[in-house]
Amino acid sequence: MNIGAIIQSFETCTSTNDLAKALAEEGAEEGTVVLAGEQTEGRGTKGRSWHSPRGKGLYASVILRPKQLDISLLPLMAGVACAEALLRAAGLEVRLKWPNDILWRKKKLGGILCESGFLGNAVVYAVLGLGLNVSQKKRDFPEELRPSATSLRLILHKEVDRGRLELSLWQALNSWYRVFSLGRKEEVIRAFESKFIVPIGKVINIKKIDATFSGVFLGIDSQGRLRLRREGRQFLLSPAEIQSIE
Repeated sequence: MNIGAIIQSFETCTSTNDLAKALAEEGAEEGTVVLAGEQTEGRGTKGRSWHSPRGKGLYASVILRPKQLDISLLPLMAGVACAEALLRAAGLEVRLKWPNDILWRKKKLGGILCESGFLGNAVVYAVLGLGLNVSQKKRDFPEELRPSATSLRLILHKEVDRGRLELSLWQALNSWYRVFSLGRKEEVIRAFESKFIVPIGKVINIKKIDATFSGVFLGIDSQGRLRLRREGRQFLLSPAEIQSIE
């Protein structure tokens, strides 16, 4: 299996994840990448939309067929791979926000959306959706996103070599997916924690649907959950439980 050996490119689509899921269900080979110049209905987690203007970003989805039942670390693995690729291709050191945001100086540069298909309890496929803001100028973002979003062009004040960026991304994903597939969970977790926006031992604020509270960040567990100490007790929080982290 070699991520990026097969690439299906489209000028426009609703969502690369939608196309990748359809291809996966038709039996597409593991490692197949769906790449689009534009998404008309790009999306992030929790039903949020992902602004995907034509020619301005890298919009890709990767088809995986993991052997393990537990794929909860896949988004974290993808975040680590994206961070490594950005360092290689653009010399840019980014931070990660659990579980799926790529940040530069607290502004969102990219995001990850992992979706999967099951047959009973068995994982038939997983699709890793990756969105990176590449060429946007400030005016290319909707007004409501301008305070919180950024792009490689805005950060570096120049265009990046897209071919080099894509190649670096496929290479990093191959490397880290191999680590994941070999069951080396601690390696994925430690790498993610090293790039997390908040160091272990610091207080973070958690916003849930029905409550807001703070606690000491203790790290990530083997199922990708946030470990938090509050009032002398340890809590485990899954991404589905949390609206935002500050």
